Amino acid sequence: MRVTQVKTFLVQPERQKTVLFLRVETDEGIHGWGEAYTLFGREPALERMVQDLGAYLVGRDPFHIKQFTHAMWRDVSIKRGGFDFYCALSGLEIALWDIVGKALKTPVYNLLGGPCREKIRVYGQPSGKGGAGLEGLAQRAVNTVELGYSALKFDPFPGPWEMIISRGDERTAVERVAAVRKAVGPNVDILIEVHRRLAPMHAVRVAKQMEEFVPFWYEEPTPAENLDATAYVRHKINIPVVAGEALYTKHDFRSCFDKEAADIINPDVCNCGGLLEMKEIAAMAEPHCVALAPHGNNSTTIGLAASLQVAACAPNFLIMEYPIGWEPVANALKLDKGYIALPTEPGIGVELDEAALARYPYTGVRRRELLGPADER
Repeated sequence: MRVTQVKTFLVQPERQKTVLFLRVETDEGIHGWGEAYTLFGREPALERMVQDLGAYLVGRDPFHIKQFTHAMWRDVSIKRGGFDFYCALSGLEIALWDIVGKALKTPVYNLLGGPCREKIRVYGQPSGKGGAGLEGLAQRAVNTVELGYSALKFDPFPGPWEMIISRGDERTAVERVAAVRKAVGPNVDILIEVHRRLAPMHAVRVAKQMEEFVPFWYEEPTPAENLDATAYVRHKINIPVVAGEALYTKHDFRSCFDKEAADIINPDVCNCGGLLEMKEIAAMAEPHCVALAPHGNNSTTIGLAASLQVAACAPNFLIMEYPIGWEPVANALKLDKGYIALPTEPGIGVELDEAALARYPYTGVRRRELLGPADER
C-alpha cells in the first residue's frame, strides 16, 4: 500500500473555531482522516504547511509512521520544529494511524496495547443561553450539566490575558468560581482555566481563595515558557496544577517532569506531534505520578477521536476535553452521563461528511480586536 494524495479541508463554521482537516488517500482505496490545530490568522499558512509536508508522504508506505515523523523532524525541519510544523505533522500522523487501523480492521487503541477502560470521562464548557453577569455564567454551567456532563471548565478571569492584574480582577475570578459551584452543587467537578496568563504572585493568591470551592484543577496558571514559575505555584497551592497545552513533543515535556511543574498534563493530539507522540508523553508521565488529560479545543471530531485512542490505553488517563460544538461527522461519538464509550469501528472510529464540510468554506481571517496603548491598563 502506498500514499497517493493528501487533501486539505479548511472549514469555517458560523460560530465555532475555524478547523483544518486533511484526508490521506492510498492506492488500495483506504483513506485516513487527520486534523491540524489552528490559530487565528494562521489558518491558510497552516493549510499550506500540511500540503507541503504532505507531499513528502506521497509514495510512502502508510504503515511507516514512526520513521516518517522522525525523518520529517530530523531532515525537513532540521530539528527546529516549531508550532506550525508540529500542527501539520500531527494532522498527517493521525491520518496514517486511521489508515493502518482500517487496513487491519481494528481500532487504533488495539494497536497501542489494547484498552485499559471501556469508557472515557470528558468535561465540557459552560454553554447555551444564560445572559450576562454571575447569574448568566451560573446558568450556562447548569446547562452543561443538564447535557450530561459531570465536569466543566471555564476561565473566570476578566479582561485580556494580562500577567499583572488588579485585586478587582482577582475578586471577580473568585466570585465567578463561587457562583458556578453554588449553581452546580458539590458533585460536579469544576476545572479552572488560566490560559498561561498570571505572574506567580497572582496565581498563588487567587488559587488560595478558590480552594474552598474545591476545584478539580488549576490549568496553566503561568506562562508556558516559564515552567519554573509553574512549579513554584504548584508547590504553594492545594489545587492540582495542569501544564502542557502549549508544549510540543516529549522533548518539551521532559522539562515539565524534571521541574515537577504539573500534577496533570494536557497535551493536544493535533499539535503535540500526533497520536503516538501523545502515547509516549503519557508513558513518560506515568513514572512521575502525573496524570494525562488530553486537551481538545479544536473540533469535536477527528482530534477528539484520536485522543480517545490514547486515553483508552493510557493507565494514567484522568479526563479529556470535549467541548460542545459543531459536528460534521457521519458517525459522531455520543456523550452518556459524562462519558464517551470506546468506539469499535476500525481506525480512529469516525468519518467526516465531506458534503457538510463543503457547506462551511473558509472566507477569510476572523481578526480579533487588537488593543492599543490607550486601551491597556
